[in-house]
Amino acid sequence: QGNFGSIDGDPPAAMRYTEARLTKVAHELLEDIDKDTVDFQDTYDASGSEPKVLPARFPNLLVNGSGGIAVGMATNIPPHNLGEICNGAIAIIDNPAIDLPALMEIIPGPDFPTGAIVLGRSGIYSAYSTGRGSIVMRGKVNIEQRGNDR
Repeated sequence: QGNFGSIDGDPPAAMRYTEARLTKVAHELLEDIDKDTVDFQDTYDASGSEPKVLPARFPNLLVNGSGGIAVGMATNIPPHNLGEICNGAIAIIDNPAIDLPALMEIIPGPDFPTGAIVLGRSGIYSAYSTGRGSIVMRGKVNIEQRGNDR
């Protein structure tokens, strides 16, 4: 029964299971949550309310990326640079008819936190234009000598 209790009469899970410490960026995401931008619903025990969807001040999904498999289909959204994504969003607001090549001048492609080297741009263009594409990456190795035969 999960968060709704159990058939044995156990109560729903306590709110402590959904608490989290938020970073400064997370606080930015939630800054305008009280501005009626999304609908709210009762919490599981009706003691409060929560947003039906989480509003955000920047395109969090594009910045952090995501990956998953559902109904036999895999999806991966690579992470992107926060500044580039915000500048791209501004460009779209200023010019809703902006074409993909112009947008890719602002957002040239994914930004992998591990510093991956992206090989070629055709896969990026394909992914951005059709929703399907492969981005080929290569890692860079730097071997450090630590001494003591390590």
